[in-house]
Amino acid sequence: MAALIMVRPGSDWQSTGGLFEWTLEFLIPRIGDPKTADWLRMVVTENLGSLWIPDLPEEGQREIYALLRSGLVAAAQQELPDSPAKRDALAQLRDLVALTY
Repeated sequence: MAALIMVRPGSDWQSTGGLFEWTLEFLIPRIGDPKTADWLRMVVTENLGSLWIPDLPEEGQREIYALLRSGLVAAAQQELPDSPAKRDALAQLRDLVALTY
């Protein structure tokens, strides 16, 4: 299943459902804004497969962008299993980070 994150209007990131879920699971425990964290949990729990960051509270948006920029790729390098797909997954995550600027 494919998944989508709208990072900013006109800037979308598509990935597999598994990488999408892993990305949200990375964010959830690190988000300080409770409404944003609850929303991300619901997206994962309900298997919605899409997230529109611009629809979130402004504080949540800023936190998500900062977390993606500061730790997503490093966490993926450590946590994702070593496999032939890991290199592509890391490249996709770098693309997501680039969209936050």
